[in-house]
Amino acid sequence: MAKKVILITGGAGFIGSHLCERLLKEGFKVICMDNLITGNLENIKPLLKDKNFLFIKHDVTKYIEIKGRIDYVLHFASPASPCDYLKLPIQTLKVGSLGTHNTLGLAKRKKAKFLLASTSEVYGDPLVHPQPESYWGNVNPIGLRGVYDEAKRFAEAITMAYHRVHKIDTKIARIFNTYGERMRIDDGRVIPNFILQALNNQPLTVYGKGTQTRSFCYIQDLIEGILKLMFSQINEPINLGNPLEFKILDLAHLIIKLTESKSKIIFKPLPQDDPCRRKPDIRKAKKILNWKPKVNLEEGLIRTITWFRNKKEREND
Repeated sequence: MAKKVILITGGAGFIGSHLCERLLKEGFKVICMDNLITGNLENIKPLLKDKNFLFIKHDVTKYIEIKGRIDYVLHFASPASPCDYLKLPIQTLKVGSLGTHNTLGLAKRKKAKFLLASTSEVYGDPLVHPQPESYWGNVNPIGLRGVYDEAKRFAEAITMAYHRVHKIDTKIARIFNTYGERMRIDDGRVIPNFILQALNNQPLTVYGKGTQTRSFCYIQDLIEGILKLMFSQINEPINLGNPLEFKILDLAHLIIKLTESKSKIIFKPLPQDDPCRRKPDIRKAKKILNWKPKVNLEEGLIRTITWFRNKKEREND
């Protein structure tokens, strides 16, 4: 029986590369597409020798032409950290709109199933806590973060339109804060920031008073959730994240402890539209997908810190 073929856009990125690796192990032929604007070939270097893996350097905002069958399209291409989409606002809007349009068009031509990597940012600075999928969000469309928030909200809208009009089997994963191996050191998100600062014994930068909360999901837990969603019958958006809520200040203290760092903590003003609270309601994922995170924050951070420490040592050699 012929292997199923799966296209992963943004496949050289943090989450995308973990998906490529896992789906090869699951017996798929994997096509990884990335323009490397925020992705990194190092993330997929071990996979390049696999005969069932193909890397294509391409910008998904341009028309996508791939010969042969494709059974699944997973659209993960997008700058995803605030420092990236603040530097690349137009590219972020284009990949969420034109890129999603092009990947949906490919799925339609190939009669493939489609999964969109959406985000908890569609909820903005939420007025409802925790955030269920039924919540429409509180987003500033013209704020600095609006380029990412609204790109993903549009991506969800066009995905549902293709499902309703063209009957494509679409899935929408609303991904909450995820961390783990292969995050970029200069990613700009809170966990790599804190780890890098702690390993260098530099002050950890906390914005505001550090009372804002986030919920952190370890990468392997997220990958399990994405695969369960991919093979499910559900077409509505579904939250994937860890519902355990942490204050940013507590996270800073925990990373200092786990790295045995001499770092202190400094406070800076809170960025515009930075959400005060973020916590997924994952009852839907538990009920429909039989999924919930298994790796606790301390265990996941130890693995992530070890990876960052090894990477830092390799770069210093």
